[in-house]
Amino acid sequence: MQTDPPAGVSASPVADNVMQWYVSPREGSGGIHGNGRDADTGHRNAVIIGPADTPFEDGTFRLVMQFEEQYPNKPPLVKFISQMFHPNVYATGELCLDILQNRWSPTYDVAAVLTSIQSLLNDPNTGSPANVEASNLYKDNRREYTKRVRETVEKSWED
Repeated sequence: MQTDPPAGVSASPVADNVMQWYVSPREGSGGIHGNGRDADTGHRNAVIIGPADTPFEDGTFRLVMQFEEQYPNKPPLVKFISQMFHPNVYATGELCLDILQNRWSPTYDVAAVLTSIQSLLNDPNTGSPANVEASNLYKDNRREYTKRVRETVEKSWED
């Protein structure tokens, strides 16, 4: 990760501690930002900017990531703090994303998780919806889906 980071993302452990990560955007980052982990709670905050040319464009969506002692053998708990209208985001903000559940690998790092979440915004998995209403609108009424997403984008600016 430190020698060959993905396009637009730079991440490294703080003080050689795999439990604590600093993620910073690089030029052309595509909008993934993070800050350091709170040493007392194991939480870190992150922001994902909605991808260009999608209904989420220009949104600033805040997340919290919690790392347990079993990390990296167990995925971090990731939850949107910002309100989201998306087929794979529960009302609680938790995500239905395979790499955070049954397809987790200890080789995934913070940058991979954030990049996967940003990708999920534009490419939802409607076969495994966390929000059935959003999933149905995405499949059957894209105009209304886009309208609802744009409402959450506007709310994200207030967070």
